[in-house]
Amino acid sequence: METDKAKYMADFNKALEIGRPPNVAALFPHSRALIVSSKYIDRAMLKKGHAMVMACNGRSYFVIRGVLAAAQRANSPIIIEIAKSEGGANAYCAVNYWNIARLVDDLCNEMEITVPVAVHADHYGIKSDGDIETAKTEIPSMFDAGITSIAMDASHLPDENNLKANLMLAPLIPKWAGYETEVGEIKGTLGLSTPEEALFLIRGLNAYGLFPDWIALNNGTTHGIEAGSEGINVELTASIHEALSPYKVSGAQHGTSGNSTDRLRQIAAKTRTTKANVATALQMISWGLEVNDYGNARLDEQGRFIKVEGEGMTEESWAKITNYADERGLKMGDYKKLNLPFENILLSQPREIRLRMAARVEDFVYRLLTDVFNAGDTAPLAVSEILATGSHDPGPKAERIENPNDWTPEKIAEKAAGMDVDKGPEGDFDD
Repeated sequence: METDKAKYMADFNKALEIGRPPNVAALFPHSRALIVSSKYIDRAMLKKGHAMVMACNGRSYFVIRGVLAAAQRANSPIIIEIAKSEGGANAYCAVNYWNIARLVDDLCNEMEITVPVAVHADHYGIKSDGDIETAKTEIPSMFDAGITSIAMDASHLPDENNLKANLMLAPLIPKWAGYETEVGEIKGTLGLSTPEEALFLIRGLNAYGLFPDWIALNNGTTHGIEAGSEGINVELTASIHEALSPYKVSGAQHGTSGNSTDRLRQIAAKTRTTKANVATALQMISWGLEVNDYGNARLDEQGRFIKVEGEGMTEESWAKITNYADERGLKMGDYKKLNLPFENILLSQPREIRLRMAARVEDFVYRLLTDVFNAGDTAPLAVSEILATGSHDPGPKAERIENPNDWTPEKIAEKAAGMDVDKGPEGDFDD
């Protein structure tokens, strides 16, 4: 065992020299945090087979700390992410696109984390022409700040515009960086994605030499607090992934918090999913709320959250939060917006309270990584991929097989018009 550990640390030290992307190396020149392109983490999951990395929305310091501790304990790579709604220009969290890499790097060094970590800009939403213009400066600024992976989410737009937005903005993503795209806005059981829609997006990107590492689907989940237990449509997901197999794109599963552990095991075992996002559950767990197997906070008879005494934040801090919410008429689903106004209050609690908030996250994430996602002991696989490549950039998984002449702007419009799709109802579905 000691010999294995010594070998891994020798490999880890080599990976530190060659595996960190240029933005990370420039920002943190003396760091011992192995912050990498998420491409390497995707490849580690594929190498193990039927394994998913957890992509954890680090809405707070406590979540990030607990997640990193769990990854180290599970010997698994990890992705720390924040979405545009959580950490963009109009954020509801103190953690944002521009400080998350610094938080991750700092905690990795403090805690002596020796597993690969990617920092992901989740759900970078494109909903209008104005968003496209903003993205032209905002995307480069995020990579300047240490992001190593991005989810380009133009799924709110019609299929033609989704593809064209990706074609316009993907060149802003460094070639070495992880790249996720999305088809079908997440709406639960409404407007489910189809193989035809997914193929349209991936084939169109392929024709222009763009090869996403992941595709996210509308496959039956919702974001936030899940009201029901329908969850992921495993069969639909598997059929779409099979249709996409020539293009070697992996699946990214959103809305994971609303699914039972049994269903999550199925998505790992029966589909090509290698990345599973977990957000709401981690916030609730760090706060000390009672959570069920689906990752949903339990409610009492009055429809209010149940705080477990002696766990998570102090009872005094919880009283401040609930009073603040009551005064503003906030519903249970709006409690996520309390991350920003209460981050400093929670950070000012006694050390033992801060540590127990993170420890509660650690235990939850460790169980999912090892018992559900099949990601245990995959850190050496990611490190070995870095050493085999000898670079921070593993290159694309796929190659161009589509003819660009078949995907001119006019033919894109023609193909989109010929698709029979159901996008579900209009509305502002949360990211």
